[in-house]
Amino acid sequence: MRKHLMKGNEAIVKSAILAGCRAFYGYPITPASEIAEAAAEFMPKTGGVYVQAESEVAAINMLYGAAAAGVRAMTASSGPGISLMQEGISYMAGAELPCVIADITRSGPGLGNIAAEQGDYHQVVKGGGHGNYRTLVLAPHSVQEMADLTTRAFHLAARYRNPVVVMADGFVGQMMEPVEFQEQAVEAPPPPWAVTGTAATRPNLISSLHLDCDEMERHIRALEEKYRRAQIHEARAELYHADGAGIVLVGYGIVGRILKAVTAEARAAGLNAGLLRPITLYPFPAAHFQRLAAHARVFLVVEMSNGQLLEDVRLALNGERPVEFFNRMGGNVPGHEEVLRFVHEQARRHLPGSSVSEHGSPGRLPALTPDEEHLVDV
Repeated sequence: MRKHLMKGNEAIVKSAILAGCRAFYGYPITPASEIAEAAAEFMPKTGGVYVQAESEVAAINMLYGAAAAGVRAMTASSGPGISLMQEGISYMAGAELPCVIADITRSGPGLGNIAAEQGDYHQVVKGGGHGNYRTLVLAPHSVQEMADLTTRAFHLAARYRNPVVVMADGFVGQMMEPVEFQEQAVEAPPPPWAVTGTAATRPNLISSLHLDCDEMERHIRALEEKYRRAQIHEARAELYHADGAGIVLVGYGIVGRILKAVTAEARAAGLNAGLLRPITLYPFPAAHFQRLAAHARVFLVVEMSNGQLLEDVRLALNGERPVEFFNRMGGNVPGHEEVLRFVHEQARRHLPGSSVSEHGSPGRLPALTPDEEHLVDV
């Protein structure tokens, strides 16, 4: 199919429809509002349903009802709205109901502002609601991946009967790029466990309530087994010049794009640098880190939050290699030049014998200013 120029937020909706989604329930919030706008336009045209709920709490519970009826359904919001949805997400995970949730992240805490950030990592990746559950989380870094990973999100939701979150920072949601969609639309009939109002489905019961303690424990252990399968089979990451690299940059979303350019420039200057970009934030691609640790001397984590991704990188490496940290927050995106200075500075610390071309010598780069020195030794 020919490529179409569009925003990442719009690409999510069109890809969802092609993946069989026929219901959208949501409440507009910047920087995710274009998702609701596109859903309002396109869902009815494909025989689907669009409902602007009175709140995010109402939207997530409408999603519960649609999923229980076997309909592929989704919602979208940003940080404050995702916070309001946490109870419903926990209920859907407990009831093993598949759905897709788009989180186009903005700065917090509280109302924060409408600029892009990555501070939703903990509440989305770790499970911000009640109880022992996880959501699968995909992190696109381009408009094409907004489309591709939305398709994958519906596939994973159906496979694991679990909520799946597409978590993209506001930059990726708002940027416009050419995108190509799958050619064949998916037809998704109700699964056999759904409650569709027919005599055949009357025995089906969908609930997250288990009053007997032993029954509740068995249910939780069954959920844990499902998450273990996902950890084995679904972890994804992009590696860019990472095999054999002595210094590995780590970042997701828009930061991953910045780091790819920085990696290319650092290599041109003679540094043995590579990039590991997590695509699945849960399951976390820990095995990729462990494999690279066999040769990497140091890992450099760059993110637009206060070290939330950093915690998972630490756990994945388990102290085998040093980890350094650079961040910006409040809606500030790490600049190419400040990240490049950070890379060269860490190369001087951890790779003293690095061969660097005269043109790109680290010594020719100015030191980080106090405002840019967002560094934490691990």
